[in-house]
Amino acid sequence: MTTREFNSEIEFTNGGQLSFFFLGSGNAFSKVLLNTNLLIVKGNEHLLVDCGALAPVAFKKFNSNLSNVQNLIVTHAHADHIGGIEELALIGRYVKHSKPNLICEKRFKKELWNKSLRGGLGMCGEEGQRQKLNFDDYFTWKTPSKVKGAPRPFLNYDIGALNIKVFRTKHEFVSNNTWKTGMYSLGLLIDERIVVSGDTKFDRELLDWLNSSYKIEHIFHDCSFKKSAVHACYEELKTLPEEIKAKMTLCHYDDDSAGFNPAPDGFASLCKPGVYYEF
Repeated sequence: MTTREFNSEIEFTNGGQLSFFFLGSGNAFSKVLLNTNLLIVKGNEHLLVDCGALAPVAFKKFNSNLSNVQNLIVTHAHADHIGGIEELALIGRYVKHSKPNLICEKRFKKELWNKSLRGGLGMCGEEGQRQKLNFDDYFTWKTPSKVKGAPRPFLNYDIGALNIKVFRTKHEFVSNNTWKTGMYSLGLLIDERIVVSGDTKFDRELLDWLNSSYKIEHIFHDCSFKKSAVHACYEELKTLPEEIKAKMTLCHYDDDSAGFNPAPDGFASLCKPGVYYEF
């Protein structure tokens, strides 16, 4: 992995390398680091992973436009991951007159629209010309396919040469401490070599499976520096084998932890917004 500083505006294309640009690296309450949303780029293809409430602010901060986003995937329905989608949808319909692609399976499409987006997008238009709209009026729905042989639901989707696989994570639970009873939440495996954990509790079983099944080069992992019922805690992550920690960059932390150095504990780094992580 190499890193490169932001220059003048966010790059939506590159020379073919796999690039990860974090619009923010903070948790749901961050006002300085902004939300942990990221843009993945490979050649002429791109994918925005989550579009939280502060994503439009982040694009402005980096002299770029949210309207450039053509491909979006959502890891789960918390506001720091979906709060900016309404703006993206309205820009597409009324400014660009085109629909961005939104990648999700059928069950989450219904949940995302009915429980989160419909309140702001379900009725639009000028006075006297109001009309009822639905998900497909704003987005082109892209459905991933199932991958067999995984210990939990595992889905696959290709955007040109960019391969995305998504897996269920343990974020918030109803009971029994399992992804089966919790809210719908996802992590990502990019090109079968880079892991983005999404929001998740400490999940050693999943990390071991990914590392044994694929040649994982790097992991961008959710990390809370305080005890949390819904996020992986730093003290838990410290118990991982040295070879896993050495390829792990920590993200989704609070503003007060921005200056922390995890290297002495064996981690690769603390994720920073405005930096290109390239492979």
